Amino acid sequence: MPAQSKYEMLDKVNASLDASKGFYVIDYRGLTVKEAQELRRALREAGGSMKVYKNNIVKIALEKAGLPALDETLVGTCAYVFFANDPVTPAKVLKDFAKKNKKTDVLGGIADGVALTADEAKAYAELPSYEELMAQLVYVIAAPLRGLMTVVNGPARGLALAMKAISEKEAA
Repeated sequence: MPAQSKYEMLDKVNASLDASKGFYVIDYRGLTVKEAQELRRALREAGGSMKVYKNNIVKIALEKAGLPALDETLVGTCAYVFFANDPVTPAKVLKDFAKKNKKTDVLGGIADGVALTADEAKAYAELPSYEELMAQLVYVIAAPLRGLMTVVNGPARGLALAMKAISEKEAA
């Protein structure tokens, strides 16, 4: 019979999975307590959270939730970075942290119910953030409108310039 603490951890994993759209699995071997706290703080500011659970309990929770199994990924010292909405910002934090400390590595994850390989999870860090995407969308929508306004204002502007030239010619 498993210990009560394992059931409690399973409940915590289930709660984390229910509250998030996905997670990244990272190898955090070699991190000091201070570095781990720094990473947790940066992830919290980016809308994510880092948890450490037993890999076997996570496997059970994934199976229970109907999510893909990550058997090859969940090996060794793993931490789980959960994200509630935007998967890009926490991925960028992980990339920057790994580049700075050279101690962590993204092993894979799950996003929107789909299993991610290490390369696919790392690719999220290369995507523009939600805010950048919204700015690009506004630009794409506004560009044709700006062009339309230029075309519509062209004849009126031409007429105004012709009238001004005539009035200057008559004044001279």
